[in-house]
Amino acid sequence: MKLLFVCTGNTCRSCMAEGIAKKRAQELNLDMDISSAGIYATNGASCSLNALLAMEEMGIDIRNHLSRQLTYELLENSDLILTMTRAHKDTILSYYPSFSNKVFTLLEYIGESGDIVDPFGGDIDTYRACANEIKQAIDILFSKLKES
Repeated sequence: MKLLFVCTGNTCRSCMAEGIAKKRAQELNLDMDISSAGIYATNGASCSLNALLAMEEMGIDIRNHLSRQLTYELLENSDLILTMTRAHKDTILSYYPSFSNKVFTLLEYIGESGDIVDPFGGDIDTYRACANEIKQAIDILFSKLKES
């Protein structure tokens, strides 16, 4: 399965989601291709410092992450695309409505409502809270994926 996480700049939420999901897949011995991108990302930017620190506290190394812009090819080659917000989902589907069967918000896909709020510019506690919210959602996500 090819899983793609999407946010705005691919330096905070989606790269943390990618790191958390890769660790979870490894723990469960699942063969998955997990990546991330940003709708308005600049290619080649590092993750934000607080994202890096929040992930290190979880034992996850995203130091080598480089942001990349979301492309048609990434969407086409992914089996499941999980966005951090409804606005991200709506933006993707406004350009590519044919992908409506595989684009969901992360929380929507696991049966919850709301968005993963952007921690950009926040302090380390803001990033920790965001990372924990993403981790909880990904734990539910992997339970759901294992069932199917």
